[in-house]
Order: sequence, then structure tokens, then C-alpha cells
Amino acid sequence: MYVSLENQVLTKIKKARRGSLFFIDDFVSFGTAKAVNKALERLADSGEITRVARGIYTRPQFSKILEAPLTPAIEDIAKAIARRDRARIVPTGVYAQHILGLSTQIPLKAVYLTDGAARTVAIGKRTILFKKTTPKNLAAIGEISGTVIQALKAMENGKIPDEDFKKIVELLRKEKPARLKHDIRLAPEWIRNILKTAL
Repeated sequence: MYVSLENQVLTKIKKARRGSLFFIDDFVSFGTAKAVNKALERLADSGEITRVARGIYTRPQFSKILEAPLTPAIEDIAKAIARRDRARIVPTGVYAQHILGLSTQIPLKAVYLTDGAARTVAIGKRTILFKKTTPKNLAAIGEISGTVIQALKAMENGKIPDEDFKKIVELLRKEKPARLKHDIRLAPEWIRNILKTAL
């Protein structure tokens, strides 16, 4: 029995949990990239899926409280792009501080360092900026400790309020000790001393 490309794409999407992110590359076994792109656009137009950004789609989760579809988190979108590109990423600057709860400001631009392609991805009114960096800046193996190092690097003159210091140490204690010990060696000396406190 003939099954249209559109139905093949939708069947695969429905097998995944709601909120999963999809790219054209996920469906090229069904047809050409151009044909898959058209199928995804038609499914988005019909309301079966939602276009998150150019070439990125989701079958959204729904909020029972808001009675509306939920937009995937910026962090989830960035990680999905990194997985597709087989690239390493780490949040940096004000965005890293926001992720750790050190800043109440929600930056419109989420900045990640990467060993993949440098690019900007528009997500509604916000953007994800992937900045090409050296392997040294991506050598941390702990997700928490790597983010902490980048967040602290963005702090002016290394001045950290006592409240933030306690929060950072609490977060670092959730990191696997072996990963934390590895990442301590990669940090500047003043950050290294903070990381050692968590051990």
C-alpha cells in the first residue's frame, strides 16, 4: 500500500514523545531534503506540528493551565542542534549566569561556545548565537562545572556576592566529583579556588 511522504513523516513524529525536536535530516530516508521540507511545511500549516525555527519542528506539548502549546526551551533547542551537528557546546556569559540562577535577567540572546559552525538561530523574539571557539574552552566534561566556569568568567573583576558564592558551591556539589576534579585544572586560578571549595 502506498503511504505518502507526509504520512511517513507524521507517523515517525507521533512515535516520539511530545516536545521532541525534528530536523529535515531526520526524514531523508523517506525522500529528498526538498520533498521532506515541503512535507514538514504542510504539516505545520495543517497544525499537526509547529515550526520552532527555520528547519526545526516539534509536535508540541500542551499546557493544561494556559491551554496552549508550549514552546521548547532555548536550552533544549541548542542541545538538539548540537546533537544533529555532532558539535560540543557550552553556555557562556550572561546566559550561563541565567541558567545557574545567578541572574534574574532573561537574555534575548542565548550565547553558546561551540566547535561546530558559527551561526545565529532565530526563535521567535529570541536568538541562539553559536560562537566558534578553541578546543580549550570546551574541554570541561562536567555540565554544571563547565557552565559555572563560563558564568564566572563573565563576572566583573571576579567579584561574587556571598549569596551567589553559596549558590555556586551548592550547584557544584551536584556535579560528579571526578568531573569536577578534571574541570578544576582547566579554570583560571581564582575560579579554581571556588571550584575546590565544592570538594
